[in-house]
Amino acid sequence: MARIHAHTHGKSHSTRPISYNVPSWINQKSELSTIIVQLSKDGLSPSEIGVRMRDQYGVPLIKPILGKRINQLLEENNSTPEMPEDLNQLVQKALALQKHLKVHNTDKRNIRSLELIEAKIHRLSKYYKRKGKIPLTWKYAAVIARLE
Repeated sequence: MARIHAHTHGKSHSTRPISYNVPSWINQKSELSTIIVQLSKDGLSPSEIGVRMRDQYGVPLIKPILGKRINQLLEENNSTPEMPEDLNQLVQKALALQKHLKVHNTDKRNIRSLELIEAKIHRLSKYYKRKGKIPLTWKYAAVIARLE
C-alpha cells in the first residue's frame, strides 16, 4: 500500500510468524483480561499495553490467547480512550510542530509537514465520525489543539 503524501510504497519489513497455539509458559489466561483493563485504567494506550504485556508478562500476542484483540477487550469492558490512539498521536504531533513553529516561524519544511499532518487528521476524523468512534461534533482546529 502506498503512503498518503509520498510517492513511495513504504519500506520492506519482516513478517511475524503465525502462531495459533498458546505458548506453554502462559498459565494466567484468566488474569490477562483483568491486567489489560487495569493497564488501560492506568492511562496506557493499547499499543503501550501490548508492549508492557510482551516485556513484563512474557505474552507475545494477545489474540491467540484470548481470541480477541486489545481494543476489542477494552470495548467490552467500557475502558476505551475517548479519542482513538492514531488520531490522538497525530494531534500530539501537530501540537509539537505548532510549538516549534511558534519559535521558528520561517521553517518552510515544517510548515508544509504541519499542513500534511492536519490533512491526515481531517481525513482520519471523517472516518472515525462515520464509524461512530468520535462524536459528530468533534472538529480539529489548531487553536483548540493548543488548549488541550
